[in-house]
Amino acid sequence: MDLAPPQAASKLRPSSSRAHSLVSKLNQRRSGSGKNVPAVPEDIDVADLTPGDWDISPTLVESHAADDAKVVSGSELYEVQRSYEDVTLQVDLEGLRARYQDARSRSTSPWARIRFQNGIAPRNDAVVEHANLASAASDEVASAALSRIISKGDFMHMNVVGQFNLGFIIVRKRTPRVDVVGKEEPELGFEDDLFVVDQHAADEKWNFESLQETTVIDSQRLFRPQPLNLTAADELVALENLDVLKRNGFEVGPVEVSAGIDCDEEESSPNARLHLIAQPVSKDTVFDMKDLEELVHLMQDRPKGTMVRCSKARAMFAMRACRRSVMIGRPLDRSRMTTIIRHMASMDQPWNCPHGRPTMRHLSDLTSFGGYNSSFRAVNWREFGGE
Repeated sequence: MDLAPPQAASKLRPSSSRAHSLVSKLNQRRSGSGKNVPAVPEDIDVADLTPGDWDISPTLVESHAADDAKVVSGSELYEVQRSYEDVTLQVDLEGLRARYQDARSRSTSPWARIRFQNGIAPRNDAVVEHANLASAASDEVASAALSRIISKGDFMHMNVVGQFNLGFIIVRKRTPRVDVVGKEEPELGFEDDLFVVDQHAADEKWNFESLQETTVIDSQRLFRPQPLNLTAADELVALENLDVLKRNGFEVGPVEVSAGIDCDEEESSPNARLHLIAQPVSKDTVFDMKDLEELVHLMQDRPKGTMVRCSKARAMFAMRACRRSVMIGRPLDRSRMTTIIRHMASMDQPWNCPHGRPTMRHLSDLTSFGGYNSSFRAVNWREFGGE
């Protein structure tokens, strides 16, 4: 079966005049050296892969080198000792700088190109695009990007632009750029961005974290204290966080505290040093020993006294927070919208609601628009009937 030759072979041009000229020059240097070095055949088959209009000859300002050379002919290699001296090259730094500026102005990112034309300092467009509403990035990627371009303190200085579609708050973040040491330098320009905030998701996250931090779950005392068969490390963690357990509805005490109370002898262990005296109760949620074990496990990775909640409690708080939050379709005044934005500054994780719904996304970089004016104008809410 005949096989077609590779396509790459058809693209090789036959020997060009430039290639044969190079062979002639090598032979002239050989004859002038006075050494017995075989000549390069004139009819050697050379494939010239460079475009016809390319000038591949180097230009040296000053060179001092011997006339010795390496000559390759067929499969044989002839090497002659060669010594090198310094070669001086001239570099036009101003020309390189001008070319760099021109290349940056021709960036593939339209944001970077227009910011350069407006005299605005560059920024990491990849991070901004990951946080943008139109990028459709995953929640994990978008949250990580938002945490890099927004600090919690920024929520205290964001300006409310208005409400969109009775469900979203448009805010403007305008902050001076910082130098290499993190100091704000207004002369470097400003970062001026618009963000869209889901009013229900943001308010729900605030209510959820407030419930997690402040709620004390009711408990019911057991008829007989139940022994806790925990490891020594888990018992130590539980003893250091008795108040946290109690606020979760689990009342735990040492054996001597419950010594005067009849215990469940069938489940009692001679090594048990802690007893469960009361456990949490709720109208719609049933708690058990697995929830207590989950709490002890969560407390191992946190500082002493840090509030933790088991998964059942978090689901219960998420449902309560959803019911009491601002709903989509409700018109908000400036004061209520500002309160929702300011609350985000105190959240532990402000990027998603407890059900996983994103709270905000980047909407637009105002410095990327042509004719951008860095002067700031606040919204005149009186024109809209606001206070």
